[in-house]
Amino acid sequence: MSLAILTSRALLGLHAPEVSVEVHLANGLPAYTLVGLPDVEVREARDRVRAALQTSQFEFPQRRITVNLAPADLPKEGGCFDLPIALGILAASSQIPAEALADYEFAGELSLTGELRPIRGALALARQVARHGRRLILPAANAPEAALVQGLTLLPARSLLEVAAHLCGHTPIQPYAGAPLQQPELHPDLADIRGQAQAKRALEVAAAGQHSLLLFGPPGTGKSMLARRLPGLLPPMEEAEALESAVIQSVEGSFHPERWALRPYRAPHHSASGPALVGGGSTPRPGEISLAHEGVLFLDELPEFDRRVLEALREPLECGHITISRAGRRADFPARFQLVAAMNPCPCGYHGHPDGRCRCTPDQVSRYRNKLSGPLLDRIDLMLEVPSLPPADLQQMPAGESSATVRARVTRCRSLQQARQGKPNARLEVKEIERWCLPDAAGAALLTRAIERLGLSARAYHRLLKVARTIADLAEAEQVGAPHVAEAIQSRRALPDGPGAPPPIRRS
Repeated sequence: MSLAILTSRALLGLHAPEVSVEVHLANGLPAYTLVGLPDVEVREARDRVRAALQTSQFEFPQRRITVNLAPADLPKEGGCFDLPIALGILAASSQIPAEALADYEFAGELSLTGELRPIRGALALARQVARHGRRLILPAANAPEAALVQGLTLLPARSLLEVAAHLCGHTPIQPYAGAPLQQPELHPDLADIRGQAQAKRALEVAAAGQHSLLLFGPPGTGKSMLARRLPGLLPPMEEAEALESAVIQSVEGSFHPERWALRPYRAPHHSASGPALVGGGSTPRPGEISLAHEGVLFLDELPEFDRRVLEALREPLECGHITISRAGRRADFPARFQLVAAMNPCPCGYHGHPDGRCRCTPDQVSRYRNKLSGPLLDRIDLMLEVPSLPPADLQQMPAGESSATVRARVTRCRSLQQARQGKPNARLEVKEIERWCLPDAAGAALLTRAIERLGLSARAYHRLLKVARTIADLAEAEQVGAPHVAEAIQSRRALPDGPGAPPPIRRS
């Protein structure tokens, strides 16, 4: 038979569209042509496949070989087409039976010795294969990752020879049935933090309602330590959330099966570019905000980020997804991350410190804080100062609640929100806010005074109501009351600007 057709898959965002690998052998001078919009990695498969076939003791046909990756208008990238191309050549030259290929899908990169190397995006491929009911043959190194998809018959192979022997019926490959992987240690314990009771409370509220949080204060007060402990306060991931988060990391190439169902925690450096943070590239790839999907994105030294990079966060914070558009290519990535940011009050970090060590001029402080735009700050639910600890508190042994204790309360609170409205409070829409978050008469009066004194925008008003609803849920209160509104107001204070800052709002 001079024609063989196999099935593989490409990667397009989080999707893995089907690709038909068509191999045709014709008479004429020996040639090897690869068509179907391949990128550089796919075009280089010609040399890898030739060497792998020859070192595996197969005959490489001295004929005119044409390999077509259909559909022709779908971009193809990566090394996952090496295995199907090699098997197509073997089937077209009658070295393996072509009729055995129909029930399988193939993906794998070949080494020059014929060994199979792991590929990127195996979980995304496996999810699509399972929906079509076919069996998947892929490198053994990708098996623990692909096996996370339910209802998939997975055949792990270590070499081209193993796959050929299986298709010829000589040595069948056994379906993968690996043991569950041991998960690594969880996140640091909240009980390690000394003092900072107000910051710990804000961290609990943020975890309970999936709210964004900004911590500001002098260096060394525990802002980064608090942020690193937030993932340990979040409730366990559901199956759909864990799979979607894992698929994003698999497409990017950073997924580790032993971290299945653990909340991601991403902390990019402040020198990160816009495409690195939100995604991009000539072939759209997920950025840090998508890799933090259903987890925590921590931005330390927030004003040190490029302002244009920070402004790119505004839309994902509001809608929970990002669309990357390039010439001829477009990809949608989910980005429901929980933002936690930390910053100093001034360039030297000691503005307002009791010992008066700050030497920054008012103009320097103003320029430093103006790196953060009003629209961006408007999208942050909680803003809290983390002050320096007194020496007595610093020398005491930690004596706070553990992460497990707080996580139990957060989990109950999230369950209450899920039963009431089907989503966390931070993701409520306007009509849902009006239904579930309106306070009683005393709370409404306090809220009115806060709007007048603090000059809150409509967005800030709605976010304040959502935070108050979360505080009420933690207290297991059916309606939002004045105490909940007061705590929400105090937890959403703007950055202190010195003498001109508005006075605290007090309940009458």
